[in-house]
Amino acid sequence: MSGLSFDPDAIRALAKILRETDLTEIELVENESRVRVARNLPAQQVVQAVAAPAPAAMAPAAMPAAAAPAAASDEVTAATPGAVTSPMVGVAYLSPEPGAAPFITVGGKVAQGQTVLLIEAMKTFNQIKAPKAGTVTRILIESGMPVEFGEPLLVIE
Repeated sequence: MSGLSFDPDAIRALAKILRETDLTEIELVENESRVRVARNLPAQQVVQAVAAPAPAAMAPAAMPAAAAPAAASDEVTAATPGAVTSPMVGVAYLSPEPGAAPFITVGGKVAQGQTVLLIEAMKTFNQIKAPKAGTVTRILIESGMPVEFGEPLLVIE
């Protein structure tokens, strides 16, 4: 078994990531070892996060106040046809580096297997690829935004 699962510094680092990104749970798997750190939130906070994840997540990104109600009116879920969901907890990035052109734009065409964004988890950048070819109709996140497992990121039709 790897020393990772009992390393107090690694567990503290995971807990720090939870606090900094306002996530409720993070899990790290390496070989046969697994470490999962979760925060208990008061019931009121959990209900608010489930009821309105998009506006709460967009507020720190300096979105105009008028954009939040529009996003809530036609909410995209993981079950929405064409929704591409996050395969992990981390921080999403729409371009390969700061100042570079984004991987995708609304209205742009993508090929199956094309990189559409990156998710940074534990200082590793993971390429998220298009599950199918099509047109990007919505991008639901902003670069630098924390994302949860299963959270819809974009829609390809």
